[in-house]
Amino acid sequence: MTDATAVGGKRAGIVQTVLGPVDPAALGATQPHEHLLVDLARGRRSATATVADRDRWTEEIRLDNYHDVRRLEHLYRDNLRLTSVEDAVEEMARFRAAGGGCIVDATCADLGRDPAGLVRIAVAAGVHVVMGCGHYTAGYHPPWVAAAAEEAIADAMVRDATDGVDGTGVRAGVIGEIGLDWPVHPQEAKVLRAAVAAQRATGLALLVHPGRSPAAPLDVVGRVLEAGGDPRRLVICHLDRTLFAERDFAELARTGCWLELDLFGQEQSYYPPAPEVDMPNDAIRVRHLAALMDRGHAGQLLVSQDICVKARLRRYGGEGYDHLLRNVVPLMRRKGMSDADIEQLLVRNPAGALAGG
Repeated sequence: MTDATAVGGKRAGIVQTVLGPVDPAALGATQPHEHLLVDLARGRRSATATVADRDRWTEEIRLDNYHDVRRLEHLYRDNLRLTSVEDAVEEMARFRAAGGGCIVDATCADLGRDPAGLVRIAVAAGVHVVMGCGHYTAGYHPPWVAAAAEEAIADAMVRDATDGVDGTGVRAGVIGEIGLDWPVHPQEAKVLRAAVAAQRATGLALLVHPGRSPAAPLDVVGRVLEAGGDPRRLVICHLDRTLFAERDFAELARTGCWLELDLFGQEQSYYPPAPEVDMPNDAIRVRHLAALMDRGHAGQLLVSQDICVKARLRRYGGEGYDHLLRNVVPLMRRKGMSDADIEQLLVRNPAGALAGG
């Protein structure tokens, strides 16, 4: 595998954005898990369970179906596609006006990643944008991944981080989000091992989407350790739909990894496609954060919104990427968090996770 240290892959103390390296102190409020341009419809086929499902697949978002789109978001193809640079620029302008400085676009190669589009968004909106690399869950993998050796998959991630993606010169600044189902598909396990190798070569943070089981996060940590990875460079995503007991959060925190609650704004009782998940509301998310802070884990916590569908954009009636800054920060204060606590969650922690500090 390419030794990224020899070609400038390991760049401790800086954050690689789509416009170039940035001092982490310059990032400002950062949301470390979002999607500005993504096409989740790629890995899904038109629902065939009922005629109604087939009809939903071809419907566009309207005012009279908005509630159904939010409740059954995976059944609407139009909802699953964020492909408009213009929409993203408009949304990022609101994020910046609310005090936002940096967005991590965790869209990997399988999900319609668009390096040139991210550059246009960063320039037009005046925000820092960090791009991901790697592969999502097995259902989204391109055919070559199944046959490829781990080293070839790792080399592709290293090239994205050191040379840029597909000849664009635009470099990835994180590895991920690497997608896992539950139980973990053998192809996903191979990709995760490759991602650990790429993380070791580049020094970049590794973002992992765990399967929907309370056992999944610790399983991820175990696999990363077995592959020689460092849990301090590992971000376990989507914990707000995966862990529900304080003891489970605390057990995961003791491994030293980053704990990410990144579904702020999602407050529905019909989390698709997993009805067994009781999605917490934002107040409960803040309660989890406060409990972990009380246990001494304040330096391991990350917060974001994971916006990846149209119905969550302000343009389409959703909360927008500025929801954390507009609505959750005041909630944090009402729940007893200090300004220093909030700065740690929104500024210092993501800067440290991205830069390796």
